[in-house]
Amino acid sequence: MAEPKAHELVVSVSPHVRGKETVERIMWTVNLALLPAFIMSVYYFGPLAAYVTGLCILTSVLFEHFYQIALKKKSTIGDGSAFLTGLLLGLNLPPTVPFYIPVVGSLIAIVITKLLFGGLGYNVFNPALIGRAFLLISFPKLLTTWSAPTAKITGMDAQTMATPLGLLKEEGLDVLLHEMGKMKEVETYASSDLYMDLLTGNVAGSLGETSVIALLIGAALLFYRGYITWHIPFSFLATVGVMAWAFGGEGLFSGDPLIHLLSGGLILGAFFMATDYVTCPSVRKGQIIFGIGCGAITMLIRLKGGFPEGVMFAILLMNCFAPIIDRSIKPDLFGAVRVKKEKKS
Repeated sequence: MAEPKAHELVVSVSPHVRGKETVERIMWTVNLALLPAFIMSVYYFGPLAAYVTGLCILTSVLFEHFYQIALKKKSTIGDGSAFLTGLLLGLNLPPTVPFYIPVVGSLIAIVITKLLFGGLGYNVFNPALIGRAFLLISFPKLLTTWSAPTAKITGMDAQTMATPLGLLKEEGLDVLLHEMGKMKEVETYASSDLYMDLLTGNVAGSLGETSVIALLIGAALLFYRGYITWHIPFSFLATVGVMAWAFGGEGLFSGDPLIHLLSGGLILGAFFMATDYVTCPSVRKGQIIFGIGCGAITMLIRLKGGFPEGVMFAILLMNCFAPIIDRSIKPDLFGAVRVKKEKKS
C-alpha cells in the first residue's frame, strides 16, 4: 500500500474522538490544582517550604531540558510534566531537608524513572514517588524528621515533632491527643480537635500532605474538568476507611477511620498520584481494583509494617500490576453486541 500524501485525508476505523484537551493543558491544570496545597505549606512552614518545592521544580525542569538537549532531542519542558513531577516531589518532602535532597530526588525522578524509560507516557512508575522512595531509603533520618507547623520555619531552630500517624502507630490514640494538646498549649484536646487540625493542615508532616481542605479544593477542579474519575480515589479511600475501622483499634471494628483518612499522604496520593494516567489502569473496573489494592497495602503497612505511612509504597507496588490489570479486564468493544452461545444438546 502506497504511503499517503501530506494533503490526503486518511480515514481510520470508528469511533473518532476529537477534543480540545492536550497534554500541556492537562499537566498545567494539575499544577494549578496543587496550588492551594502549596500555599498552605508556605503558610504553615514558612519560606523553607517555598525553597524546597521551588528547588525540586527547578532541578526537575533543568534535568529534563539538558538531558534532551544532550541527546539532540526537542526539549519538552513546556508540557508541564517535569514541573508537575518537581512540584509533587517537593510536596512529599519535609521542609527542613538540605539542598542536595531535592536535587538528588529530581535526578532520580526525571532521568532514571522517566527519561530512561522513554519519557512521558512510557514510565512504569510514578516518577515523584520513586524519587521520594530513593531518598527515604538513602537518607531515612532526613526524610523522617518532621517540624511543627506553627514554627514558621526560618532557620534551623524549628521544633521537631512526630506526625499524627507516627504517634498513633507507636503510642496510641491517647498519647497522640496528649502530644497534640501540648503542642497547641491547651489543657483538653479531643478527637474533634484533631480532625479539624488535619483538615486545615496544622500538623507535622510533609509539605503537601497536611491540609486536606487545600488538597480537596484542587481535586474538585480535576473532577470538574473531567481529568480524574471517582474510580481510583474513592475505592482507595473506602478501602482505607473500612480496614481502619475493622482493624485499626484495640479490638475488632473499634478503629477510628477518620484519623487514617485525614492523616498522612492519603489524600495527596489518592487524588493526585494514584490517578496518574501513565501508571494506572485505563479500564474503569481495573481502576477500582487498583484503588482497592492501594488502600489494602496502605493499611497493611500502617498497621503491621515498619513505617507509619504506606501510601507511597502502595501506589508503587500497584503500578507494577497496572498492565496486568488492563490485560485481564478487557472492556466491551464499541458498538459490539454480546451474543449468548447456545448449549449443544
